[in-house]
Amino acid sequence: MNISVIGTGYVGLVTGACLAGSGNNVICVDIDEEKIESLKEGRVTFYEPGLEDVVRKNIKEERLHFTTDLDYAVKNSSVILIAVGTPPNGDGSADTSAVINVAGSIGKSLDDYKIIVTKSTVPVGTTEMIRDEINKVTDIKFDVASNPEFLKEGAAVEDFMKPDRVLIGVDNESTAQTLKELYAPFMRSMDRVVIVSIRSSELAKYTANAMLATRISFMNEIANLCERVGANISEVRLAIGSDDRIGRHFLFPGIGYGGSCFPKDVKALINTASEFGYELQVCSATDEVNTKQRELFWRKIENYFKGRLEGKKFSVWGISFKPKTDDIREAPSLYIIDKLLSAGAQVVVHDPVAIDNAKAYFGDRVGYADSNYEACEGADALIINTEWNEYRQPDFNKIKQLMDGEVIFDGRNLYKPDILKELGLKYFGVGIGN
Repeated sequence: MNISVIGTGYVGLVTGACLAGSGNNVICVDIDEEKIESLKEGRVTFYEPGLEDVVRKNIKEERLHFTTDLDYAVKNSSVILIAVGTPPNGDGSADTSAVINVAGSIGKSLDDYKIIVTKSTVPVGTTEMIRDEINKVTDIKFDVASNPEFLKEGAAVEDFMKPDRVLIGVDNESTAQTLKELYAPFMRSMDRVVIVSIRSSELAKYTANAMLATRISFMNEIANLCERVGANISEVRLAIGSDDRIGRHFLFPGIGYGGSCFPKDVKALINTASEFGYELQVCSATDEVNTKQRELFWRKIENYFKGRLEGKKFSVWGISFKPKTDDIREAPSLYIIDKLLSAGAQVVVHDPVAIDNAKAYFGDRVGYADSNYEACEGADALIINTEWNEYRQPDFNKIKQLMDGEVIFDGRNLYKPDILKELGLKYFGVGIGN
């Protein structure tokens, strides 16, 4: 098929590159000329394992193209995927202005029948708004559909190539069959396409993220209780995870979720419900607990030093909101580091891939280490924010020698308290009763 993808951010670029990899001719469009020039040379502007290889291969084989000319892309495509950003407004609602603006531009460029697909995460009713916007400027026949993504940062290419489901929201069988054909190369062992109505598709994306976020916040609540009753959240997690009705996924406690999806989507779902006169109490609690969790972790640090943090030096491992990504949006690390700086502390950070984004956020307010051990030199404490693999089994004796202090605050429960205690290190995790 001839496909165009409007927007070359995380969702758009992964989608475009992977669809090109299955033999389609794909045109990716973006208004950012500098980004487009970079992509034409095969350089991806964010970190995602394996993505740059897919992009370069399909550019070389002339199946993947990049342009700022939306009119050209629309006229040379039969299926158009909208994958522009929907950032949160001040009230938590999703800002769909970019989606609607793109729809208007598509309408002006239509020259024959097309299928226009919403790939962006959008509130219920947005795809219908896209139809209305296009109908304002053209009488040419077209169809719309909703096809939200379910990609995990750090595993997006594999998720797209081997999806556990592909959700398609349509209002007619013909459109459904065309999109099923588009995804057929990724369904060779089993058909995992789920066809629903457009509104159900839009709502399902938010519901999935809200449910996963709720599991995280619920486990954080139980972790906080563990600390008060003298239980261990790791043991509780193993006990409940063996129940098939619950399962083992998303049961790890920590300092809260971050990134571009969970915080934004939970708030947007709450806002959508409010617009329809309904209060999502569980989702509201999920959001509140997530904010509270990083505050509780900060208090552990503050209480240990009795509020006297000025002049203290902190080594911070991990800036990204999760491993295998350079994404620091809504990352709990930002809150912790900002609190340290406000208290007059010195901070030296390390992250395997997110340092450039950290520099853009913090500037010269923090120091940057080339290795995690270098960050520990002369530190009064070590703080773990992200569970990168290279942090899981460090040389604790080396850490102890490098640091001036003797305390580790582990926001991801990477280490065993008994082992650190034997080495003479003090340890504070999440949900571990002392």
